[in-house]
Amino acid sequence: MRLRSPLFAPGDSERKMTKAIASAADAIILDLEDSVAAPAKPTARAMVPEVVRAHPERDLIVRVNPSGTPWYLQDLAAVVPARPRAIALPKCSGPDDLLALNHHLEALEAAAGAPIGSIGVFAIVTETAGSVFMLGQYAAVASRLVGICFGAEDLSADLGISPRHPDGSYPAPVVLARAQVLIAAGALGVPAIDTPYPDHSDPVGLRREAEAAAADGFAGKILIHPAQIDIVNATFTPPPEQVRWAERVNAAFTANPDSGVFALDGKMIDRPHWKLAQRILAAAR
Repeated sequence: MRLRSPLFAPGDSERKMTKAIASAADAIILDLEDSVAAPAKPTARAMVPEVVRAHPERDLIVRVNPSGTPWYLQDLAAVVPARPRAIALPKCSGPDDLLALNHHLEALEAAAGAPIGSIGVFAIVTETAGSVFMLGQYAAVASRLVGICFGAEDLSADLGISPRHPDGSYPAPVVLARAQVLIAAGALGVPAIDTPYPDHSDPVGLRREAEAAAADGFAGKILIHPAQIDIVNATFTPPPEQVRWAERVNAAFTANPDSGVFALDGKMIDRPHWKLAQRILAAAR
């Protein structure tokens, strides 16, 4: 599943979900949490599984309500039989939340006749201050993870600060959490996805933030509006010259798998460069 541009769509609006699914976004996050008011949650919980069943070819992720809320288990019980590609877990405070979700998914997959482990987990891992300290402990429960997401808005609310300075830069605690997500994703071998840009009418600001995220190693950026898709897809697609370099590096090591070092255009390349080249080619595909 590619995650350059996961686009949110509220789970209580069939029109918005259908529009999102027809878009060029890589994946769609059908939302049962923040974008759905409490009185509308039963309606959304009934609608979303039908939408998932109607589009088996599409990479559809369902964001359930957080564990500890009265809706969490009801959401899982409703959507797992429809077999979405993944469950997005908000307010993920640490590996215990993922371990509990894994057990719940196993039971529901078995009851629905789905292969155990077939539904992935997309964890939003920095929405609380406490969750930042747990990022190094996910390795034991990483088998279902398809990606982890940096969330600036909820974290900053938990800290009582603005998520961005007037110039668009992040406050120091948010910078720390963002960096830790990138390092944790690298350790887990899953993509790190950047926080949403909150103003869909500001393409300049979106492009600036997306370019910075791509340069730092994020694989994609959460979207809140279809108007953001083209900029984000373009930003997180490697440019042709980078792809050509990666193809040459990959070809050199593939032809000589036992070699440790090559000279390419007068510069030394070694196995870490090969690993980078493979990541670039995967992103380009």
